[in-house]
Amino acid sequence: MKIILKKDVENLGFQYDELDVKPGYARNYLIPKGYAVLALPGIIKNTHEILKQRSKKESFLIEKSKEIEEKLKKLTIKIPVKVGKGGKLFGSINNQYLMKVLNEKGISIDKKFIRIPGNKIIKTIGKYQASIRLHRQRELTLNFEVFSSSSQESII
Repeated sequence: MKIILKKDVENLGFQYDELDVKPGYARNYLIPKGYAVLALPGIIKNTHEILKQRSKKESFLIEKSKEIEEKLKKLTIKIPVKVGKGGKLFGSINNQYLMKVLNEKGISIDKKFIRIPGNKIIKTIGKYQASIRLHRQRELTLNFEVFSSSSQESII
């Protein structure tokens, strides 16, 4: 069954993608939840017009994501935290905290585009990675270190 996605659906596709899915998946999940519509000729035509308009915006977004990617590659992130016994943090580091750190560095990224593998919340000191989705086609791995603020005096 041919459908057109109205929203980005993880592990399926992006908004305005024209896909062929199993009829039950479309009828019972995608269409009732508002994630997709049937790919009828009129809707397909409207979608193509929207995509033409979006292609201009898309090129601007790609350029902007390249600039952010260059800034992130040059950046080393060290996060000083208060640590208790056994190297455990008072509090935790999550995607929202990473967003705040990046905003302080002058890089504006929404927390929903930052993923710590396994959706973990970091509670111990060490070196970690997070993936940052800059654009549909651009994803970057960000390395960062969490260390005890009492052992070293350093700015974020």
